Amino acid sequence: MERASKNEKIATGEIEVVANKIEILGKCKNILPFEINTDQEVREDLRLEYRFLDLRNETLHNNILLRSKILKTLRDKMDELGFTEIQTPILANSSPEGARDYLVPSRLNPGEFYALPQAPQQFKQLLMVSGFNKYYQIAPCFRDEDPRADRAPGEFYQLDFEMAFSTQEDVFQVLEEVVSYTFKKFTNWKVDEGSFIKIPYKEAMEKYGIDKPDLRNPLIIQDVTKVFEKSEFNAFKGKTIKAIVVPNGATQGRKFFDKMGEFATTDEVGAKGLAWTKWEESGEVTGGIAKFITEDIKEKLETQYKVEKNSAIFFIADELEKAQKIAGLVRIELGKRLDLIEKGVYKFCFIVDFPMYELSEEGTIDFSHNPFSMPQGGLEALENKDPLDILAYQYDLVCNGYEMASGAVRNHNPEIMVKAFEIAGYSEEDVKNRFGALYNAFQYGTPPHAGAAPGIDRMIMLITNSQNIREVIAFPKNKKARDLLMHAPSVVSKQQLKDVHIQLKRD
Repeated sequence: MERASKNEKIATGEIEVVANKIEILGKCKNILPFEINTDQEVREDLRLEYRFLDLRNETLHNNILLRSKILKTLRDKMDELGFTEIQTPILANSSPEGARDYLVPSRLNPGEFYALPQAPQQFKQLLMVSGFNKYYQIAPCFRDEDPRADRAPGEFYQLDFEMAFSTQEDVFQVLEEVVSYTFKKFTNWKVDEGSFIKIPYKEAMEKYGIDKPDLRNPLIIQDVTKVFEKSEFNAFKGKTIKAIVVPNGATQGRKFFDKMGEFATTDEVGAKGLAWTKWEESGEVTGGIAKFITEDIKEKLETQYKVEKNSAIFFIADELEKAQKIAGLVRIELGKRLDLIEKGVYKFCFIVDFPMYELSEEGTIDFSHNPFSMPQGGLEALENKDPLDILAYQYDLVCNGYEMASGAVRNHNPEIMVKAFEIAGYSEEDVKNRFGALYNAFQYGTPPHAGAAPGIDRMIMLITNSQNIREVIAFPKNKKARDLLMHAPSVVSKQQLKDVHIQLKRD
């Protein structure tokens, strides 16, 4: 039979298929609830309800296929580096690790509960005691947290790894190699070469107002409190004053500054106001709080803070921590609205030297990060320093404004462990009861160890340049932590509740 057509532009262009018979193997009995391959916006809850259809969408389908390849690459790389993959239990004990636990009632042990692990923290430390010197797994983690665009509710996966006889720098080398290799393999964006820069937590809060800074944004927060210590501007008196200098910002019209003020005073940001002024091309200071910029203040800003002509400055005045937070959010928003974010690049950094403790809302001392971390200075620091001045060997890996991994040098000394928890309000008996396995294991000679856990869902979200983490998960839950496809959570029968010794209290 003579070929009807030939197309050399496609791989199958020389193949001709003639159908003699058509058999329908699976009928579509209903009208599609939405068009699958279309640019038209579809309500997300509808997409999640029909996720089996949504997954046919080419972009989403390819994301899931890419996820499979990335997981294999991570496993291959960890194997190459000499790590052993070991699975740890899903039904575990409740542990204070920063979020609410998911509790599972025990049928065989009335009134007692398992907890789904927020992370394999205790198990991986126990593996170090057991002599498995380099452990890893792609671990499911369960945390009862509110969802965000970059955080899946309920469950997520992380590349969990731990190494015996290792330091913070050893962990950094593994993260740099694994992360750089994976990103370079699956993206054509520029990836940071060599060692990632290290930024102490305190510096990050001062310069960026956040502990997960997006280094693609060139704007830096500066403290100008001393410059305005004699200012007549009442809103600045007795406050910490942060400034963000925006080069070429003077070209923006009044509407831009008003809109930024509206943003800063939203409930989410929490500012009482956003002061600003312009340095015109002529050198004249105009707009906003210009009348409070005396010649002395103007000179100090120009000489000490490099304010140049044609710049704009935004000022945030509040208590220190609140001023840092507000300035951080304003910096991010300015970067977006002014299109300052560098494109086509992944910028990584390590945030180091986190405080070991913080004040809770009730004014008590609490762990600020991971309770199983080693304090810098060891037992001596715990016994002699103000708890709020103690730093920990804790660190985060940050990429483009997202926390991508968290880790620490672990506390492996039972005496230090007891003292660390005592400062946070736990007695030695509490430690024995709540962390009995670790406490007991540490009595039998524990090697120093350290590790980290990159978030896999977030890593894939970054690699695919997705705006929402649900776009790289096959069957995600919605913004209210509901699985609309499987109708979970759901009501269960009275008999099921009776089996696990639970009675619901009705209002």
